[in-house]
Amino acid sequence: MIGRISRQMLSLYAAFSTFIVILITLFSYFHSIKQKNWMLELIQRRIFYIPLIFHMLLISLLIGLFTFLLVSIVQKSQYGKIEEKLRLLARGSYESPLIVKSVPHADNDQFIDEVDQDIIRIRTKLLAMSKELQLLNSRPQLMDGETKEEILEVERHRLARELHDSVSQQLFAAMMMLSALNEQAQKSETPEMFRKQLVMVTDIINASQSEMRALLLHLRPVSLEGKSLRQGIEQLLKELQTKIKIELTWDVEDVHLNNSIEDHLFRIVQELLSNTLRHAKAKELEVYLNQVDDNVLLRLIDDGVGFDMSENENKAGSYGLKNIRERVAGMGGIVKIISFKGQGTSVEIKVPVIKEEVTSDQSNVSG
Repeated sequence: MIGRISRQMLSLYAAFSTFIVILITLFSYFHSIKQKNWMLELIQRRIFYIPLIFHMLLISLLIGLFTFLLVSIVQKSQYGKIEEKLRLLARGSYESPLIVKSVPHADNDQFIDEVDQDIIRIRTKLLAMSKELQLLNSRPQLMDGETKEEILEVERHRLARELHDSVSQQLFAAMMMLSALNEQAQKSETPEMFRKQLVMVTDIINASQSEMRALLLHLRPVSLEGKSLRQGIEQLLKELQTKIKIELTWDVEDVHLNNSIEDHLFRIVQELLSNTLRHAKAKELEVYLNQVDDNVLLRLIDDGVGFDMSENENKAGSYGLKNIRERVAGMGGIVKIISFKGQGTSVEIKVPVIKEEVTSDQSNVSG
């Protein structure tokens, strides 16, 4: 019942009760010595030059304060564990043993027990929802006999081929012509202003070529078919090193997940790399993939220009981030993005590893 009474009210009750007990005790004492004006005695009698009644009030207030502190400590120990459970749920750590561990409480305090049981029920529902989401994502959704991924793959290859055959070739030709013009300008007496302009145009075309390579890499992705998630990501990063001038660091564990989950994580890595190369202007990029307990953690950290989180929806890369959020939500995971202007961006994705997400479906098919 303590949980339903505020600490202030409880301490007030304790102080008032203490004052009444002291008052009754002194009244009994004065009655036993046949002191009739006992109220006057409480005011006139002094201890350390302070009337006795003020001592009674001080003792009552101290008892109330002590009760307040004691109840606060007890509640903090109980509610602190409940808050920890809620944080674990918010972070997607559904399999943590701390969630199912009961919070100690008094036998007559049903409030803590009810909250604790509600948290366990929420955990069970979240686990069931994550299983259903991962099962739904593992089943191909057909459109005119083809899956959505197959249609997107064909269209991406078509766009990549057209961009490579037209824009990319033209940029390469323009770069060669500018290189020749720069050499002639250095040998001849070309004015300094024109030489600076040639260098500026060369830098612009060089940057356009880098962005085109990143776009082609995104449109024509490395296939994960026949490879593990670790092999696919490492192949993607190694290919990226050969085409883009960027310092890459990675630590990718060999995690084993459902095929559809691995495919989603691989596409997310491609999307994040594309966003980093096209918008972040980063010089360094770190990629991490680890399994911690019953969760898979994917992190990408760059030292690029960053962006304002409050204006994220209006930024150029917002569509890619929306696509990533949708993919992660479809796996029952969570996305945490931290970015500041001029300080880079950190993207952390946590996906729960749902055990037996396929076995139940297979048993239904066999039955």
